[in-house]
Amino acid sequence: MKTLDPNCDAARDLASGRYVIRTLGEAGLAAVTIPWMRECGWNPGWHDAETFPLADPDGFLVGELDGQPVATVSGVRYDDRFAFLGCYIVREAFRGRGYGLAIHEAARSRLSGCTQGGDGVLSNVEVYRRIGRVYAHRNARYEGLRPAVVMPPEEPVVPADSVSWTELEALDRACFPSLRTAFLRAWIGQPDSHAVAVPDPSGSGELRGFGVIRSCFRGWKIGPLCARDPAAAEAVFRGLLTPLAAGEPFVLDVPETNAAALDLVRRHRLAEVFATARMYTGPFPAIHAGWIYGITTFELG
Repeated sequence: MKTLDPNCDAARDLASGRYVIRTLGEAGLAAVTIPWMRECGWNPGWHDAETFPLADPDGFLVGELDGQPVATVSGVRYDDRFAFLGCYIVREAFRGRGYGLAIHEAARSRLSGCTQGGDGVLSNVEVYRRIGRVYAHRNARYEGLRPAVVMPPEEPVVPADSVSWTELEALDRACFPSLRTAFLRAWIGQPDSHAVAVPDPSGSGELRGFGVIRSCFRGWKIGPLCARDPAAAEAVFRGLLTPLAAGEPFVLDVPETNAAALDLVRRHRLAEVFATARMYTGPFPAIHAGWIYGITTFELG
């Protein structure tokens, strides 16, 4: 496994105290990570700096050289079994000198004992393999424009905050490797967003589907979108698009392990614009992959 070269710039600067890796809070995310994500074309949400830390307040790091930020990463520990790495950015002038690997390993070190997931660009799969990650599958981002007319959902759709939290969290947990209560509550209730659900009219206590769409610096992003069946997924999708203005751009990040999700994006003529490699260090998590129609974010899983 690739490790930090003790003779590289970053190793020397860590030893001298010139390079310092520390935790970023909400203000730091808003001042450093979110603007860098925008520069990279990642198009974060307007309120990501507020909601991201609720997944793990200590999970967001910055590397500073002589007090100036040069690298960021997130290593969000959801519980003692699962964690997720993201927000990995190194300023161009400081690449290839070990600063990125140093902060990446600092994040990984606090995630010891967990399966660690991450989404990375396809061209870097071999690089990720050298640091111990194993390829799982491809995630693809699909983009569309809200049509002038959105056909009403054929299944009953209600606001997500009107359904049983127990049912909603149970469905999310079936599609995500860990409970993420504080984050999920904030994500569903964040400003400039819509969250809908499809209840089970039989009263079985099993929510059929739910999803969130949030406003971003450009357009909207859907995620998560979880459903027990394709009809519920279609209803959630239409329910999320309904409040948007005609012509508004939106994206949906689809795991290609779910054939029904690929059918949904084809049916609505969405265009693939980007893709990532989902990789893991440690055992792959046991989740209902066929119920995941849209992942929450490439940064948090």
